[in-house]
Amino acid sequence: MDPTTETTRQLTTDDGTTIAYTVSPGAEPAVVVLHGLAGSSREFAPTARALAGRRVVLVDQRGHGASTTRPADTSREAFTADVVAVLEAETSEPADLVGQSMGAHTAMLVAAARPDLVRRLVLLEGDQGGGSPEEHAALGDFFRSWAVPFADRATAASSLGDGPLARAWADDLEEAPDGLRPRFDADVVQATIEAVGTPRWAEWESVTAPVLVVYADGGMFTAEQQDEFVRRGRDVRRVDLHDASHDAHLDATDQWIDALRAFVEADEV
Repeated sequence: MDPTTETTRQLTTDDGTTIAYTVSPGAEPAVVVLHGLAGSSREFAPTARALAGRRVVLVDQRGHGASTTRPADTSREAFTADVVAVLEAETSEPADLVGQSMGAHTAMLVAAARPDLVRRLVLLEGDQGGGSPEEHAALGDFFRSWAVPFADRATAASSLGDGPLARAWADDLEEAPDGLRPRFDADVVQATIEAVGTPRWAEWESVTAPVLVVYADGGMFTAEQQDEFVRRGRDVRRVDLHDASHDAHLDATDQWIDALRAFVEADEV
C-alpha cells in the first residue's frame, strides 16, 4: 500500500471492542484481508500493494495488532461479527474476502453467515477447524515463553529466529515504556485457537461463494485433510504452492500473489 494514500480507521463493536483496519483506496469490489493467529494486518502490506487499483481493507482482528488486545469475547461468533461490521462500513457491494490460517477460518464463517457480503472467498492454509487441547495449550505456552520485553529489535530477532514468520513477529513488536512487546496477549491467543478447534463442517459446506483454497507443500495440514476440505466445499478451486510454509504469504509471496490475483481479477469464476 502507498502510505501516502492509505487511511487507518477503527470501529467499536457492540461489546466495546475496538477493531482497527487500514483502507487503500481503489475500485470495488473491495478485497478484505484477514491475518492469522498472533499476526497482524501488516503482514499483508505486500499483498495490498500487488492489488493496486482495487480497494483493499486490511483488518486487525480482535486481540491482534492495533485492535483491542484483550477483548472480553474471543468466540468465533465475535470474530465473525467484527468482519461483518467492517464489510458493512467499508464496502458498497459484495467483497472478495481473503484469510490466512485463523483468518481463513474467520473468513469462511463470514461467507457462511452473510453470503450477501462475499463475492469470492480465498483461503490460504485454512481448514474447518481442529487441533487438540494439548496442541492449543502448547501454543499458548510458546507465546508465554517469550522473554518480553525485548530491549530492541535486534534482541528480539536473536531470540525469535531469522525465518520469515519470526521476522514478521519482530517487525510487529510495539514500543512500551519498558521495551518492545508483542501486539497480542498469549492467553487471548490460546483462547482464540481453542475456539477455532470446534469443527465447522456445516458452515463450510453451506458456503455458496466461489472459493479458492491455497495450500503450501510445507504447510500444517495433511494431504488427507486438504483433500477432504476441498471435496466437501461447494464451488472450490485449489492451488498448491511449492517451497512454501503455512505462512506462505511471507515466504512464497510471488506464488501467493499470482494465485490470488488470478482468482479475484478473473471476469468469471
